[in-house]
This record gives sequence, C-alpha cells and structure tokens, in this order.
Amino acid sequence: MHSARQPAAGTDAAGSDVPADAPAGPDVPAESGAAGAARDEPWFEDLFARHAPAVHRYLLRRGAGDDAEDLAADVLTVAWRRRAEVPEGHELPWLYRTAGFVLANHRRKGRPVPVETVPEEPDPDDPAVRAVRDERVREALARLGARDRQVLLLTAWEGLSGDDLALVLGVSRGGADAALSRARSRLREVWAAD
Repeated sequence: MHSARQPAAGTDAAGSDVPADAPAGPDVPAESGAAGAARDEPWFEDLFARHAPAVHRYLLRRGAGDDAEDLAADVLTVAWRRRAEVPEGHELPWLYRTAGFVLANHRRKGRPVPVETVPEEPDPDDPAVRAVRDERVREALARLGARDRQVLLLTAWEGLSGDDLALVLGVSRGGADAALSRARSRLREVWAAD
C-alpha cells in the first residue's frame, strides 16, 4: 500500500478547493488544547505506519479487491479529518468501523467514495464469508444473519473483543458481549443442524 498523505490545507478530502474563510465542519477538530496538539502530522504518520496495512487487509478480506488501496486511503483521510474523534488506545477498531462505512458506501454507489459522506450503517453483505476456505464453515456462516457474521469475523479475523468490538459495532461493551454470545450460539445451532 502506498503512503497516504494528509489533505492539503485549502482543499477538502475530495481535492476540491475550500475557501480559506469557510467555517470548519463538524469533522474538523479545533487545534487548541492538549488534544489538538497531540493530533498533528506526527500523530497521523504514526497512526498510518501502525494501522494502514491492517485497514488494507480488512478491506481486502471483505471483497474490496482492486479498490482496497484507494478505500484504505479514504479511511485514513477520514481519520485525519476527524482526528479529534479517534479514541486514544482504540484507533484500529475506530478505523475498522470507518472502513465498514466507507466500503458500504462504495458498494452502494458503485463509484469512488466521497470521504465526507459516511453512511449510517455498514453494508450487511459480507463477502468475507466467501474467503473462508472450508466449504462447511462457509455454508454455516452463510446461513447466519449479516450481524452475526460481522461479529464472528471481527472476532476471528481481526482479533477484536471487549471494548474494541463494541466500538466497531457501535454498541456498549455489554451489547458487544451479548452480540458475540448470540452469534456463537447461532453458529453452534447451524453447525449442529448439519
């Protein structure tokens, strides 16, 4: 994956000119205080170095194919623009959640994703199931609902649990634990039915 670059001042994420006197949108943090100072270019370069390959793999496993690199760049552009919203210590789950939205938007529109438009819900179709090699596992996962597949694959492939899983799912920790428990139970039922 090529290195991402921070959007230039005076342009938005899509490269369109933005007037210098335009008010900052809700996704552009104020650069004041300790949080603003910590979320500078070195912070972003570190975020990119640590997490860009994982975001790229996440998108590839979910069927992004040739678009994975561009979509990963879009995800990282959103991270730069919304850097004040990226939770410290949970950067990767936040990036995964954003990647789900960016990929869903990309599939829905069938054209490049404008990074300023992030959909409310990720795409329920999860092509990651197709990447599972064992036919019986693939069939069992295919019989589960999209949410159960998402929870199981985030746990198995991305290694997420607890607070990180909750962040990606957009629910409380208890909600994430319950969703994982339900998904595992439903998978056991489907497996036993075979």
